[in-house]
Amino acid sequence: MIVVPDDEPPVLAGTIEEERIKQLGEVRVYNSRAFGDEELIARVVDSDTVLNIRATSVFSRNVMRNCPRLKLISIYGVGYDNIDMQAASELGITITNTPGYSAVAVSEMALSLMLAVARRIVLNDRTIRAGGWARGYSSQLYGKTLGVIGTGSVGQRMVELGKSIGMKVIAWTFKPTPERANQYGVEFVTLDELMRKSDVVSIHVLGLPQTNNLIGKRELMLMKPTAILINTARGSIVNEQALIEALRNGVIAGAGLDVFADEPLPTDHPLRSIENVILSPHTASMVPEATLAGLAMAIDNIASFLHGHITNVVKART
Repeated sequence: MIVVPDDEPPVLAGTIEEERIKQLGEVRVYNSRAFGDEELIARVVDSDTVLNIRATSVFSRNVMRNCPRLKLISIYGVGYDNIDMQAASELGITITNTPGYSAVAVSEMALSLMLAVARRIVLNDRTIRAGGWARGYSSQLYGKTLGVIGTGSVGQRMVELGKSIGMKVIAWTFKPTPERANQYGVEFVTLDELMRKSDVVSIHVLGLPQTNNLIGKRELMLMKPTAILINTARGSIVNEQALIEALRNGVIAGAGLDVFADEPLPTDHPLRSIENVILSPHTASMVPEATLAGLAMAIDNIASFLHGHITNVVKART
């Protein structure tokens, strides 16, 4: 049995891919969020295959240990921070994902946030709607430096977009090589150097133990007071309290965020009351083209597994 434990808000429902997955076997789809281990176990316990759509479904050791039939978790998406990879390996559960499916969509969102913050678009819109006509300087990005953190498929596309509007682009990655620098057409620098030199810092690494709080108070203090931080990756990568303080105290000029440490963002969250940040509800990849491409790849991964040849297997990074 194939179980989709978390199609909420609906992604699979009503698409051509929903009909295709039904051709692979019996399918059970849940259109609400599973809260806690017990609820997720109850949904998954009879399955041998899971199509995991939402990162809010946390496959802990406890969940997987109590689902003895489970052999494959096919992630719709790139990140796998909601899965205990060590436990999955020990329990013989294969994890697959959909690399690159949303690179265009996510990088376009990052560019949109970057431009919106720099040109004060949202703030000016609010001012006009409130009856005002505030005019003041905004920031031109042509000729400025874009620092790209992470050079996977999204980061590589962001490098291209930054260059396309006339920015100088530098980058940081865990494993820089001259070959990769040449391939991507970018200069690799240390993280500290990137934070100091960049006028815009755009984050594109996976949510992993080694990227948790990668950007904290020390890194934010290295940034220019005129600089902008963009995060369309994972909320855990940026220390949220440190960012709040940096925005309030003018350590940096602004931020554009599509991801948060706690989602949905609590109604009383301090970020909601800060003017120099633009907030987006984790929608960077939510375009029809990316959605269908990601679903197709995730279902292809299931089909390949069922036919004995595994595709897009996730290898936990150390």
